[in-house]
Amino acid sequence: MEIDEQHHTTAQTVRALVQQSHQGPKDLTLTTDRPRPTPGPGEYLIRVGAAGVNFADVMQTHGTYSGGPQAPYVAGFEAAGEIAGVGPDVETPMRIGTHVVGAGPGAFAQYMTMPAAGVIPVPSGWSDAEALGLVLNWATALAALKPLGEIKRGEVVLVHAAAGGVGQAAVRLAHHYGARVIATASPAKHDSVKALGADEVLDSAHPGLAEEIKRLTGGVDLVLESVGQATFEASLSVTKPFTGRVIVFGASSGNAAVTTHDLVFTHQVQLKGLHIGALASTAPSLYQSLLVEIEALIAQGTYPPGAPQIHPLADGPAVLQQLEARQTRGKHALDPWR
Repeated sequence: MEIDEQHHTTAQTVRALVQQSHQGPKDLTLTTDRPRPTPGPGEYLIRVGAAGVNFADVMQTHGTYSGGPQAPYVAGFEAAGEIAGVGPDVETPMRIGTHVVGAGPGAFAQYMTMPAAGVIPVPSGWSDAEALGLVLNWATALAALKPLGEIKRGEVVLVHAAAGGVGQAAVRLAHHYGARVIATASPAKHDSVKALGADEVLDSAHPGLAEEIKRLTGGVDLVLESVGQATFEASLSVTKPFTGRVIVFGASSGNAAVTTHDLVFTHQVQLKGLHIGALASTAPSLYQSLLVEIEALIAQGTYPPGAPQIHPLADGPAVLQQLEARQTRGKHALDPWR
């Protein structure tokens, strides 16, 4: 079933950003005649109100995101919007017209489909854009800090890429849970990261980064590592032996290697990998517990409505190029109706 109200288009084609190759965001093109998707078993059809921009989108444009789509494809995977249709086999479906946030293929379009099991309602009083990041950025940060990172009050937490979507959530959460927060970001972004609750903000590109962190802390209990090659060695070297944890959930600067020899003789740390999509599908009860805690954080005001920078859909290629060049801060979103 699908909605058919005056303020909703009933056209069978939609505006969408299509990735034409695996040669980066420059080959992302705006089309106006993409067929509107049909919800399959266990899926909702979503009228997209706002689509989130993530570094994973950049990786997908280069074909380097494991399990990502093959070009050509409608880009994007995170969105918030209105349920416009329900596919078969959806247990206890939400009502048509309910605003939800979730993930699925083809988010950079006016309509997309989402697996119903991973969709949650937009918090009361929030816009679609304000809810972006809830099931990806905040869930990733929370998973890295609590079930995987086992954060404890008074510990020292190092957050790389702290001006990004996950980084900002991680700084807020680590501060909320009583940690001393050391953050890295480019110098122009230091003030905004400090305002989130970071105790120290360091230049992520400084050649003496590890030595400065050691000087400030004597050793770090928990590292949230999403940069990869540029910071990975520093992350390992500043983590406390045996008790220290490094949670890896990205590699925006490229892959980094670690050997069994490294872990036995040089960096005796607890190293854990995190992919929030894989966690949601393979450990659904754990993922649901994250969402329950996020709802509590929202209710108590620790998690405020997001304030993404919203761009017209046609600006998507430029926004992804800026993200790839690390010229952005905070969350960015696309409005497919503009």
